[in-house]
Amino acid sequence: MRGRLPDRSVPQVAVPEKQKQGRVGSGKIAMAGVVGSGGDDVFLPMGYEAGYSYPLIVWLDDPRSQRFDLGRVMQRVSLRNCVAVCPARGDRASDREEAVWQAIDRLRERVSIHPGRVFLSGQGAGGTEAFRIACRHAADFAGVISLGGPFPHDEGLFSRLSAIRQLPMLLCCRRAAPDAVVQPTDRTLRLFHAAGALLTMRIYPGHNDLSKPILADVNRWIMDEICGSQTPSTTSTNRSRVQGGH
Repeated sequence: MRGRLPDRSVPQVAVPEKQKQGRVGSGKIAMAGVVGSGGDDVFLPMGYEAGYSYPLIVWLDDPRSQRFDLGRVMQRVSLRNCVAVCPARGDRASDREEAVWQAIDRLRERVSIHPGRVFLSGQGAGGTEAFRIACRHAADFAGVISLGGPFPHDEGLFSRLSAIRQLPMLLCCRRAAPDAVVQPTDRTLRLFHAAGALLTMRIYPGHNDLSKPILADVNRWIMDEICGSQTPSTTSTNRSRVQGGH
């Protein structure tokens, strides 16, 4: 990961209600919430143990949507498996990428994070931006997830192809999504097939990119990647597969 930055501000922490009853001591930390000037939202799993190196999910929200509720999203992903952070949003795309690195560095100073299990995820335009950032820095992430954000073509993101081929990617789409999301999917699959890159695409009913079935699948996909499970996307010769959602 990139060099640690000097920002020492304390992020806001989103914690499940049940965790407020947790124990402090014996390596376990219970937090009701800390507010500071960093601007990040941070989720700590229930029963957080400082001695365990947790996977980290970095969430990029969609600037066009309503406020991203990190606590609610992570309740649907998993209450126990991962730490998560939603970086403060900048005004420019370059600001947002820098905000990702700053949020990771700030969090690693306070929370036990596994350096090889950092996943970048986003909703809508945030998912498209997650693809951009992860493809530029493929060696720094364990995987990238886009919920309703199309892969950005014609930007030369596969220039470091050897690293890209080692980066698992998950694209979750809704059948009722706008044409701007649905139409590029065939082209995306052809691109990944030709490049030999790792993409799992899943199609879901409904009208919410952050629905319970989608976010539960995000948790399963992350756990599969961490545990080294053989999923259809990695055992197939194609390595780029489309699966139906719930």
